[in-house]
Amino acid sequence: MSQKVLLSSKEINIILHRLACQLLENHLDFANTVLIGIQPRGTFVAERLTKILKEEYGVKNIQLGLLDITFYRDDFRRGEKPLEATETKMDFLVEDKKVVLIDDVLYTGRSIRAALTAIQSFGRPSEIELLTLIDRRFSRHLPIQPNYRGRQVDAINDEKVKVMWEEKDGKDIIYLKNK
Repeated sequence: MSQKVLLSSKEINIILHRLACQLLENHLDFANTVLIGIQPRGTFVAERLTKILKEEYGVKNIQLGLLDITFYRDDFRRGEKPLEATETKMDFLVEDKKVVLIDDVLYTGRSIRAALTAIQSFGRPSEIELLTLIDRRFSRHLPIQPNYRGRQVDAINDEKVKVMWEEKDGKDIIYLKNK
């Protein structure tokens, strides 16, 4: 198995700042917008973006939620090993709010479909957008496209995008791995 570096720590940081600026441009003070990280790995992107928006751009009233989609997945009972649920942390309703769903890698679109279903438990948003750090083209099973994308990658089916985060893996780096 070989791997190549797609994004270094510095490049990830630059992309997160660009995405934060795009969010700021479209949502201004975030008074009617909520950010929701899709558990487990979209939470790292969401938390980093929230920190950048608060500390570097002075946005004070950002609501951040973390959404577990395990029981909404279409492959929930299909795998050989059982899926482990993570915690949903949403202390607000999304009724009539603009929701930005955040994930690390957009691959087939099935996780986003599950998130769209799961979010309905918290109300009916006025609008839903999708932000993803890595957009894998050519592998979509559903007609889902991001509104905000960090980097678009032309990965074929045998290749895997591996995102590593300082908080979980000890360093920030993204690899493209060949099986």
